[in-house]
Formats: sequence, C-alpha cells, structure tokens
Amino acid sequence: MLSQRRGHEFTRILAFGAARGENVVPNDDLVGPIDSSDEWIRQRTGIVTRKRAGRDVEAVDLAEAAAREAIEKAGIVPEQIGVVLVATVTHTVATPSMASLLAERIGATPAAAYDISAACAGYAYGIAQADSFIKSGIAEHVLVIGAEKLSDVVDPTDRSISFLLGDGAGAAVVGPSDFAGIGPSIWGSDGSKWDAIGMTATYNEWEAGAPRPTMRQAGQTVFRWAVWEMVKVAREALEAAGVRADQLAAFVPHQANIRIIDEFAKQLGIPDTVAIARDITTTGNTSAASIPLATHRLLTEQPELSGGLALQIGFGAGLVFGAQVVVLP
Repeated sequence: MLSQRRGHEFTRILAFGAARGENVVPNDDLVGPIDSSDEWIRQRTGIVTRKRAGRDVEAVDLAEAAAREAIEKAGIVPEQIGVVLVATVTHTVATPSMASLLAERIGATPAAAYDISAACAGYAYGIAQADSFIKSGIAEHVLVIGAEKLSDVVDPTDRSISFLLGDGAGAAVVGPSDFAGIGPSIWGSDGSKWDAIGMTATYNEWEAGAPRPTMRQAGQTVFRWAVWEMVKVAREALEAAGVRADQLAAFVPHQANIRIIDEFAKQLGIPDTVAIARDITTTGNTSAASIPLATHRLLTEQPELSGGLALQIGFGAGLVFGAQVVVLP
C-alpha cells in the first residue's frame, strides 16, 4: 500500500499584493489611430485612463513587485511557499515559465512553479488549484499571481480591443485556515467560441510573412457570452458556497468592460450594499491580473471589507471561466 498525504481541511487567501504599469495613458493618447474619441471610449468601456509599463519593464518585473508585497503582508517568508502559479499570456518566451523565474527572484526555490495559460480566467484557475494543493497536502502555502504586459501585444489601429488593455500584476498568498475561506470553484471552457478573443496570426504565419500577432476580439460575441452565460456560472458559485448575493461584501468580476460589469451585477441582483470592483476605470483591462488588482484596490480603499465575502469570476479567451466565493483577508 502506498502512503498518502493529507493536508488541511480549510484554506484562505492570506494577503494580496499589486503592481501596475508606471505610465498613465489617457484616452486622448489613443483615439487618433482608431478614429475615436475620449467620450466614446468612456461610454463603451468605462475607461478613463489605463496603466502601461515602460519598454524596459516586463510582466515578470510587475509580478515580482506584487509577490513581494503579498508575501510580506501574509507574514511568511518565501521559503514557506510550496508552489508558485503565474497566470499569464504575455510571458516573453514560450519556455521556461515565468513562474520558475519568479520563484528564483523572490527566493521561493525549490517550490514547484508553472504558468497557467487561461487568459482572463487564469487567476481564478490558480486559486482553485492552490485550494486543492493545500487540502491535499502538496503545499502549505501557494503564491498565485496574474501578471500581464498587454501593451506588448497591442495594435494601436485595432478598434476591437487595443484601447482596453493595460499592464499590471496582482498576487495572492493562499494558506491553511481554521475556517472555510475559499468556496468550491466552478470552472470550465466553451471551445465553440475559441476564436472570439485571440491573436491575429500564429507564430508560423508570422514567420511566413504575416504581420506581428496582436490581440483582437469579436466584441459583441464576448459581451453576450460574458453577460448571459457567465451569470449562470456566478450563480452556481454562490449556490455551491451556500451564499446569497445579499450576503456578499464585494463583487469582483474580471475587469473587461464597465458595461459588462454593470449588467452582470444587475442580472445577479447584487444589492447596493455590495462593493463592486471597477478598477478598470483607471487601470484598464489587465486580463489575468484584473481580479487580484481590483481586489487589492477595494481592500486599500475600503479596509472595512476585510473578513467579508467576495464573489470573484474570471472569463476570457478560450473561452474559459472560473469563479469562487472567498473570504477577504
């Protein structure tokens, strides 16, 4: 008979960390190539400015800053981290992973480390895995990070997505708990809409002479899918956690578009007493980083939310999705 490991019954998020691109980019800086206006972008997306990193800053640099803050706030040392998970679609190389480089930088080696390619749902995927790892005894503490430098994959003339995207990293340390701090994760994908969000060309097509691959999306397809289908996922996450919408302290959806966020909240019946994350207005859409960044901002601006319940849901390219109810640190 093989020996088995058993971990902790419960887990929770111990702390968050955040890092955003150092440059504030207003709408007026982007409207020329897409023949648009500041007013149009505000009305369609809710974005007033977005944060973007300089040419010499990579996503891993943002990830390191966010990770160090989260580790310090969690009251642990890097050597206590058993797994490093980085959700990203903007690492500069296919391999090795950003997670392994990050683990080395922060002194978390020999922690297991790998990247998660689940775009805007990547952070929620990471929380699901961290919860499982600690409960199974694989690790005591797991570092989960969403890190993106989306300005590297922007075509400034693309009206579908270029003005949405920003750069940043959000980190969470997950550890053992005396109470249930992470509810059941609801996750999955819808491959029938695989090409609704993605790149304009493959690497092989680029090598054969196609323009450099950049991000693009089918906006209306994504909007309808996000609002109508993801509401069902969010309701399932609430039900699985045994929580009603009016018991939430915060609602933190992926920061895709303010109209999606507002319609989402309306369909879920989120009451006025619940804080709704709208970090997109000054940060932009940061894909895998958006949920932890938005949560970090809520807790900074409204520390009284600490200890309350938050429904977080990520959804994006794939089309992949993940949601869970968590207790805010």
